[in-house]
Amino acid sequence: MSTTEAPTLVISPSQFLAHWQAHRRLTRRAIVAFPDDQLFTFSVSGMRTFGALANEMLGMAVSTVNGVITNKWDSYVPSAATTKDEVLTQWDESTRQLDILFPQIPAARFQETMTAFGQWTMPGYDLLLYIVDNEIHHRGQGYVYLRALGIEPPPFYDRS
Repeated sequence: MSTTEAPTLVISPSQFLAHWQAHRRLTRRAIVAFPDDQLFTFSVSGMRTFGALANEMLGMAVSTVNGVITNKWDSYVPSAATTKDEVLTQWDESTRQLDILFPQIPAARFQETMTAFGQWTMPGYDLLLYIVDNEIHHRGQGYVYLRALGIEPPPFYDRS
């Protein structure tokens, strides 16, 4: 599809953002559920800690939206948070930034193929879906960790 053609919409950009922010609210509740001393220390079978995964998610969300807006892809840098409070503070700030930045994505950019961070080449909408899918995947890992710690994770279907 050329960038001058009007795409057939299944979901509007504002609906996409609302869907993503609902997932972010649920992921935030999963972060809150972790004991402070386990977020950056507990893992299963050598996988990264949920704190490290949260830092990855923090590093990717706003920088990907900025890249889709501008087609300038600075190197991906995960967050350097080391405490749950730092993760939550950065999570809340990035949530605020997404609300400001996402509506600035030019409509044509959703269909335009681009290469994010020198490694992922796909249309803008696919890059954004990848970021949401990545968050869901990592939240699932966090749910496994919480259960291994004897903690009931937040209901996965409650994204309010």
